Amino acid sequence: MPEPPPDPQRDRVIALKYSGEGAPTVAAAGRGHVAAKILAVAEEAGVPVRRDPALVRALETLEIGREIPEELYSAVAEVLAWAYALDGEAGRARGRAY
Repeated sequence: MPEPPPDPQRDRVIALKYSGEGAPTVAAAGRGHVAAKILAVAEEAGVPVRRDPALVRALETLEIGREIPEELYSAVAEVLAWAYALDGEAGRARGRAY
């Protein structure tokens, strides 16, 4: 059973950005109305959203624009692999090859 989506009123939301160069960075972070806006922008852009409270707690101390520390590479790589897999499945469903 899939986990419920983040609750922006209760949960902190962290958006990650990865260009393929260097380490991923924190692109946005927020709680409440800011979290709701981050989630809305992600949904509009078709960006997958994953609930991972432990990873959010580890990332929430980082400033926006900061690269993630090495000790979080494995956890963030798992999230990115999940997102890329979803994107690939969606592309195949629309007839695009990845």
